[in-house]
Amino acid sequence: MTIARASAAADDEASEEVAMGAPSDEPAADEPATAGEHDEHVWFTAIVHEHSRALVRYFARRGPRQDAEDLAAEVFTTAWRRRDDVPREAVLPWLYRTAGFTLANHRRKHVDLPVEEVPEDGRTARVAADPELSALFDAELRGALESVGERDRRILLLHAWEGLDGEELAAVLGISRSGADAALSRARKRLREAWGERLTF
Repeated sequence: MTIARASAAADDEASEEVAMGAPSDEPAADEPATAGEHDEHVWFTAIVHEHSRALVRYFARRGPRQDAEDLAAEVFTTAWRRRDDVPREAVLPWLYRTAGFTLANHRRKHVDLPVEEVPEDGRTARVAADPELSALFDAELRGALESVGERDRRILLLHAWEGLDGEELAAVLGISRSGADAALSRARKRLREAWGERLTF
């Protein structure tokens, strides 16, 4: 599914909702859309136009480029279905948070793991060659990032690649602003330590 199709699917879904039997006091399918429905479509079209490039870049940096647009389209489809849950003042962080879940599910599909080896705590099995690290040309930086934890690496890359900090980073991580600031500070400290250790060899 492409991003354009995700936007078109939202229009189709809205038409189906009207056509599939609205109560008699609601407008029929051939009647014009209400102002609220029109506003939702305008809002959704605007966020697709505004954020599609950022989402495609997010996925292209973390996996095969040929999957990036399809994965971005999945995120926009989720945004349309859950449009009442998307905070209007923090749309992009919500999209990035959803993109993280979408990417984890996508990676999980491609990991051939026997049932007895699936982690009990629900964490995604580690991909042998982390696609995020393969995007980095500097071998020393790649090695330092590889040695910090997955959560630290995620925080560092959200900050470095997507330019997130403060409230936006907190929204993506699902924690408080102070928690996000502390997490970023700790992640930077661990990366500096890992970098220093590598330079001493």
